[in-house]
Amino acid sequence: MRKLILEEWISLDGYIADKNGGLDFFTHLTPDQNTYSDNDQLKFLEEIDTILLGRKTYELFAAFWPDATTDKEVIADKLNTLKKIVFSNTLTHAPWGKWLDAEIMSGEATHAIRELKKLPGKNMVMWGSISLAQTLMKENLIDEYHLQLCPVLTGGGRTLFLQFSEQQNLQFIETRMYNTGTVFLHYEPK
Repeated sequence: MRKLILEEWISLDGYIADKNGGLDFFTHLTPDQNTYSDNDQLKFLEEIDTILLGRKTYELFAAFWPDATTDKEVIADKLNTLKKIVFSNTLTHAPWGKWLDAEIMSGEATHAIRELKKLPGKNMVMWGSISLAQTLMKENLIDEYHLQLCPVLTGGGRTLFLQFSEQQNLQFIETRMYNTGTVFLHYEPK
């Protein structure tokens, strides 16, 4: 069965968006494309055939990635060619520049994701999409957590992990440290 991998960039004080909902706290950590993490992300995307996005994250991504080039963003071409599914009850069209449009799925996302996980293929990744990610965590649909822990204190913002009704134990898989000071943490539910 395909895995759903949640990959998020998170500040050292535990936020995935700053007080204003912004994500600039991690974008300044990659001043050029020659960071070790870029090559790891490119390798990671070889295991992925579908990107899952909520509407807001889709809008952020669609405003940047379709025009990105590999001379500035190593993963641009790979990311742009992957299938994208946007979960939205309001969008009717999800263009992706000159690339193939993203597919839109409306209605109850957890059922759709359960069905997607049963299909043959490579793994799926979800970036951003905080509300959707939190719903999927509650439904135990996340198979791997990839956290990019950034050396930044935002002083507040939006957290990824909500209070759960019971403790959820995770198994440590691996860690990597990058030249930007970011630490990659990989966990899977036990």
